[in-house]
Amino acid sequence: MIKLTDIAKNEVKRLIAQSPRPGVFLRVGVRAGGCSGMSYDVKFDDQFKEGVDRSFDVDGVRVVSDVKSLLYVTGMTVDFSADLVGGGFKFINPNVAGSCGCGTSFSVKE
Repeated sequence: MIKLTDIAKNEVKRLIAQSPRPGVFLRVGVRAGGCSGMSYDVKFDDQFKEGVDRSFDVDGVRVVSDVKSLLYVTGMTVDFSADLVGGGFKFINPNVAGSCGCGTSFSVKE
């Protein structure tokens, strides 16, 4: 399960409402890369992949993640900050063992 803070839920709902595509949801995943090994991959999508993706309803927000990424993001909370410097979506992930100095990539606990 992936959680969203209230401020993140409001921002996701606002952005989805602006999308011209029907059925848009928040996709949360990870990909290899960055100086610590893995990076978050967050985007708005409308293509659910049967047998590959899992879907969660978080207080009216549809959040989707592929099963491989779920190994690294289960239990994670997504937050949002509107700060001019360093603003955007933030990830509070209990699976993270360390991150790089710039904060864009992470490694996981063994």
